[in-house]
Amino acid sequence: MSLPLSFPYPPMEAESVPALPAGREWQYEPKWDGFRCLGFRDGESVRIQSKAGKPLGRYFPDVVEALGALSVRRFVLDGEIVIPVDGRLSFDELLLRIHPAASRVRTLVEAHRARLVVFDLLVDERGRSLEAFAKRAFPRGRAIVLSQASRRLTTARDWLAGGGGDLDGVVAKRLDLPYRSGARDGMVKVKRRRTADCVVGGYRYASKGGGIGSLLLGLYDGDGLLDHVGFCSSLPAAERRGLRQKLERLRQPPGFTGRAPGGPSRWSTERSAEWEPLAPRLVVEVEYDHVSNDRFRHGTRFVRWRPDKAPKQCTMEQLP
Repeated sequence: MSLPLSFPYPPMEAESVPALPAGREWQYEPKWDGFRCLGFRDGESVRIQSKAGKPLGRYFPDVVEALGALSVRRFVLDGEIVIPVDGRLSFDELLLRIHPAASRVRTLVEAHRARLVVFDLLVDERGRSLEAFAKRAFPRGRAIVLSQASRRLTTARDWLAGGGGDLDGVVAKRLDLPYRSGARDGMVKVKRRRTADCVVGGYRYASKGGGIGSLLLGLYDGDGLLDHVGFCSSLPAAERRGLRQKLERLRQPPGFTGRAPGGPSRWSTERSAEWEPLAPRLVVEVEYDHVSNDRFRHGTRFVRWRPDKAPKQCTMEQLP
């Protein structure tokens, strides 16, 4: 491509904060419950990438097609892929798309087409604002749409308090700062619930039955070491099916390269040190209540797998 940005390109990231910031320099946007996506078009060439920099075209050919159908032929957009089902956004449908069989992906596309909600314009041949670009390039009611945005804190609070599952929270951006590739300063996010994306660094077998008892969770510290931060044992029955075989294929020491499980504490038992290390491949989103000393104080609740996230993106910066 002849674009000024190379593919893949690290997107700007948001720092998790407990409350929305106030001030004239902030703009607020909904945090959509989808997959982050950067879309590149240079003439007939269209490519899309995940937040982790992985190509997404094979899983979302409908998004590639929609970008290729726009009247503007040279651009880079930042947005979120979502899939509407019966009037609501379905994260489960997004997960189904990450499938090795092209025939399966085509079937899923025919059932529910994806949509790209755009919130940043990184490259445009005429230097327009995102709003002007969208007004000219995005067909009304089609697969590429402009995200909502507001300068009003009251509107952002309404989004955060509103019901429904389409929004994952609210993002606030500094209007006085440029887009900062790979950086977290200048953009913050407030989630509706306290969640974190963690690396599965190991697991424990259940005390009875030989199934998986719990996932051992890790986050990377400032030195790039994977620290054990807690566990997740609240796995739904549907997630437990086939999980043992999936995890056993990934068994590989050391699992955690920093703080490891099984250290002494008043809750320790003989089984505390009995765990299996995993290669850092799997990312899971969990919900938690409290954090103490860079650890989840209690067990976490399984939310979903995150195949769109790179393990190295799971850092301590997510924790308050």
